[in-house]
Amino acid sequence: MLDTTNNRKKIIRTAAIPASLYGLLKGQLQFLNQYYEVIGVASEGNLMEKIEKREGIKTKAINIQRNISPLKDLVSLYKLYRFFLKEKPIMVHSITPKAGLLSMSAAFLARVPVRAHTFTGLIFPTKKGIMKKLLIFFDKIICRFATHIYPEGNGVKNDLLNYKVTKKPLKVIANGNVNGKDITFFNPALYDYEYLLAKRTELGINSDDFVFIFIGRLVNDKGVNELIQVFYKIIKKHLHAKLILVGSYEGETDLLPEVTLNMIREEKRILHVGQQNDVRPFLSLSNALVFPSYREGFPNVVLEAGAMGLPAIVTDINGCNEIIEHNKNGLIIPSKDEKALFEAMHLFLNDEKLITNMKENARPMITSRYEQSQVWNALLEEYNKILVKE
Repeated sequence: MLDTTNNRKKIIRTAAIPASLYGLLKGQLQFLNQYYEVIGVASEGNLMEKIEKREGIKTKAINIQRNISPLKDLVSLYKLYRFFLKEKPIMVHSITPKAGLLSMSAAFLARVPVRAHTFTGLIFPTKKGIMKKLLIFFDKIICRFATHIYPEGNGVKNDLLNYKVTKKPLKVIANGNVNGKDITFFNPALYDYEYLLAKRTELGINSDDFVFIFIGRLVNDKGVNELIQVFYKIIKKHLHAKLILVGSYEGETDLLPEVTLNMIREEKRILHVGQQNDVRPFLSLSNALVFPSYREGFPNVVLEAGAMGLPAIVTDINGCNEIIEHNKNGLIIPSKDEKALFEAMHLFLNDEKLITNMKENARPMITSRYEQSQVWNALLEEYNKILVKE
């Protein structure tokens, strides 16, 4: 029932950067604010004002460094602690690693009754040596101070269990993913034939071209090196293949080697369109998503491509292997395996019946499991359950 009184319990949602609140939790904060008084906390940035206006909530800018920075982290911890003492929330709920570490610690010190953290993805499984041990240690601290722990998907849950990060109960909300997808927004029916024809002409895509699309940061961890190497082999056999790259490498630390960047620049059948605020037009004119990432939590791009009716080639990693069912709405291949990636892309180009069947399954398999209202209502139900005693 909608709480229209002025006595709504106060919840603080935290993230390291405003973009996480703005992008990952779009609409969710406004929805929850109908039932609880929601305050958003993240680092300074122009998006904070936009979050306030769009979601109709209060915000507080407290800078949280994404990288390890002991002195700045102590300052952030103190500021979070003071803010939690002042606001006296019934719950602090964090997403993103550094926000989780600092928010759960500060909330514990401030005696916030309910301290929840959502693990949207784990970094340590792909690391080695001291860095891996350090990251596991940080995640253990998060779990030590949190009262409720929510892995974004079953893959993340299994990693937390297998690495013995915590013995506390772990619960996946709904079918996974922090926010679900607005299937009325991600809908291929929004784009008619004339629009698609004009857009393909604008990009130099012929009517008989088969278009693969990659969406994400252009970095090593996303499998971009393997993708570019394989695509060069693909176009030797399939002249009608094209690859759209949606994303940027600017401001990244995991920089692609110069040889890969040159290959992207020099090949005319690779269409690098940069970062895009709206990926739907590019999904609508593509035939298949290819997403050879090394690690994910629960990738939005795979959900969005599926909602737009695209089959996908993904790696056998967390999230991807929960969204995609092999040979049903896509193909699952080993990570960092160029041979497997080549064979999957080659199969997509050669087997029209397979693509047709996967395309028919793609959107229904997203709408039935990840529709946004399902996720929001499941989260609200969880909030109501754990806060009723407080």
